[in-house]
Amino acid sequence: MKETFSTIVSGFLLLFLASCSGPVGSLGGGQDSGGEAFLAVEAHSGQILTSHNLNASRPVASLSQVATAVVTFDWATATGNSLAQQAIVPPDVVGMTGANPMGLQPGDQIALRDALYSILMGSDSASAQTIAAFVGFQVQQRRGQGGGTVVGTFVGEMNMLARALGMSRTRFDNPHGDSGNFSTASDMGKLAIYAMRHPGLAFYTKQKVRQLGFLRAGQAVSFRVSNTNQLVGKQGINGLKAGYTLQAGPCLMISAERKPTVEKLADGKAKITPRRMIAVVLNSSQREARALGLLELGWNRYEQLRELGPAAGIQPQEILSVPRLQ
Repeated sequence: MKETFSTIVSGFLLLFLASCSGPVGSLGGGQDSGGEAFLAVEAHSGQILTSHNLNASRPVASLSQVATAVVTFDWATATGNSLAQQAIVPPDVVGMTGANPMGLQPGDQIALRDALYSILMGSDSASAQTIAAFVGFQVQQRRGQGGGTVVGTFVGEMNMLARALGMSRTRFDNPHGDSGNFSTASDMGKLAIYAMRHPGLAFYTKQKVRQLGFLRAGQAVSFRVSNTNQLVGKQGINGLKAGYTLQAGPCLMISAERKPTVEKLADGKAKITPRRMIAVVLNSSQREARALGLLELGWNRYEQLRELGPAAGIQPQEILSVPRLQ
C-alpha cells in the first residue's frame, strides 16, 4: 500500500511540474510570468532538464551565503589560511535584521569553520558578516589596499566570483542576503554546481545537526545548530541551502547524488560517469515539495536522455556551462 501511495504522489508531482514548466531547453519558459522561478540541472553535464522563469531576476535571501562560503573556502585554499582561525564579531552585527541563531555579540570570537557551519546550516547573518569582515581585512592587507570597508572588499570578491562563473544577472550588495541581493535560477544553478565541487563545503551542507562554539569574554559558549534545509538526507540529498525573507519568499537549493554509471568500453576499459542533480527554487510557497518534484523529474529526464538520446522524445536541452576556476 505504501509503495502504491508513493507512486501516486510521484506521478502527481511529475504531472504538476510538467504542466507549469517550459520545455527542456527553454530559457525561463519564455517571458517572465512572475511568481516562482526554478530549474533542475545535472551538474556534471550541465544539462538543464526543466525550468521556469529561468533568467528572471529575483531576490535570493540567504542563498547568497553560499557565495559567502565559497569565497571563504577559495580564499583559504589560495592563501593557505586555516579555517580554525578565530574571527572577532564586528560592531555592525547590532541592529542587523537577519538571523543570529547563536546570539553573537560584538567582541565575541568564533572560528571561521564554526561560522561557516552556522551560515550554511542556520542562515546565520551575524556569522556571515563576521566572516566578511575577517576575510575582507585579510584581502586588503594582502593587496596593500587602503580605503573602503572590509565588508565591501569581501562583497567585491563575491561579485568577482559571480562574473568568473558567468553569473551575468547577479548582484551581491552584502554577504548575508537580508536584502539587496538579486540573482536568477540560472545563475544560482551555476553557483550551486561550483559550490558542490568543493569537498569541504559539501561536507558542511550535508550535516543535519552540529554542535558549535564561540568565546565570550574568554568563556566558552556552546550552541547546537540545526540545518534549515529539511530535505538533507532524503533521496540522496547532501545539501545545499534554504533561505527566506519577506521580499524573496521561501527559497531553496538542493544537491542530490546517485552512484556513478559504469560503462564497459570496447578496449576493455570502463567509462565512469558521476551523477549529481541540482535543483534551485526561488519564491515558492511550497519550496520543499517543489524541489522534490524537480529532483524526480530531473532524474527521469536525465536517465531517458542518457539511455535513449533523441529517441527519448525530449527536446534538446540548454547546457549550463560552469568553468573550473583555479
